[in-house]
Amino acid sequence: MSPLKTIDHLIDRYDVFLIDQFGTVHDGTKPYPGATEALLALRAAGKTVVILSNSGKSGTDNASRFLKLGFRPDSFDHFVTSGDVAVDLAQSGRLGFKPAPGTRAFTLSSGNDRNLSDRLQFTPVEDAADAGLIVISGSQADRIGLDAYETVLRPAAQANVPAICTNPDIRMITPEGLAPGAGSIARLYEAMGGTVHWVGKPHGPMYEYAHRLCGLPAKDRIVGIGDSLEHDIAGAASFGIDAVLVRRGVSADISRETLQAHAGAAGIKLTTIMDELA
Repeated sequence: MSPLKTIDHLIDRYDVFLIDQFGTVHDGTKPYPGATEALLALRAAGKTVVILSNSGKSGTDNASRFLKLGFRPDSFDHFVTSGDVAVDLAQSGRLGFKPAPGTRAFTLSSGNDRNLSDRLQFTPVEDAADAGLIVISGSQADRIGLDAYETVLRPAAQANVPAICTNPDIRMITPEGLAPGAGSIARLYEAMGGTVHWVGKPHGPMYEYAHRLCGLPAKDRIVGIGDSLEHDIAGAASFGIDAVLVRRGVSADISRETLQAHAGAAGIKLTTIMDELA
């Protein structure tokens, strides 16, 4: 495994940094110690910093929240979300189908967010059985459980209603610990026979979008950084770029040895492990 252990080592080796947000540079309420300084150090060194997030909301929305958490506006160049990528794929027809304005959409989110539905001019419905499309952008499985989601979604799955998952995270961080994320709900939908179009890390279009946004730099000068082996690291490795795992977020309580073993067992190429991005 590479000896890259500090932000200084990363600065020397890469030009473009694709960095996860939640669990990597902040905990949802505040930046991790040293994270703001690390991002500013990258920018001061002339590096391109892209915050790459499995969020169904837009990059603009996320960037605004990022600043409210205490990050500076000059600490990143671009903010790319799976919501942005889903809109791009849907409008270009590269999603696998092209949902039309007015499509009856049932949205599952962590609140009342219907960001994708609003941006693509879908017609919202309150019952999955009435939908022509299911949008899975967030999870409340920490409070209502996956059984409740199964009951709600089963009629749509049995009717072969397609779904878009704009947050593939299988697990999410809550104040009480890890809980099933939107990706777990999407997997449940597939298990019931439904078809899911996945958008976000670790899937290729997320990285292709960010790559184009940065002007298609050489892949050996790009690094992906995050706290999740199955999303951040697997996605970066599959795209053909180096991948640095940070032992924060979903990996905070897992030893280096265990993380290395999990990566090896899954066939995920891991460049190095850092305790924090600092």
